[in-house]
Amino acid sequence: MQTVLIILGLLAIGAGVYFFLIKTGKIEDKDGDLIADDVEEVIEDVKDTVKTVKRRAKRVKEELGDVADAIKEVGKQSKDVVKAAKGATRKGRPSRKKSSRAKK
Repeated sequence: MQTVLIILGLLAIGAGVYFFLIKTGKIEDKDGDLIADDVEEVIEDVKDTVKTVKRRAKRVKEELGDVADAIKEVGKQSKDVVKAAKGATRKGRPSRKKSSRAKK
């Protein structure tokens, strides 16, 4: 019980010092909302950073989905390689025709 009272007393003293410093102008508070301007700037920076991180995380998630789809496709096509090694006919896209022009 005494510990709680000590903590509350220290918080009250800290708040009193904070308000005294704001009122005397040692801590800037241009808009008068009793929140230091430095703290408000840090909060705005954190909000911008959070927004950027969320946007990047969304893009990474999309790219991981694309990579997963590509890996599944590679897995399907790797089975065709095994079949080709055994002598089966080609299942994939037909090969391109050679151009009629002679290579120089």
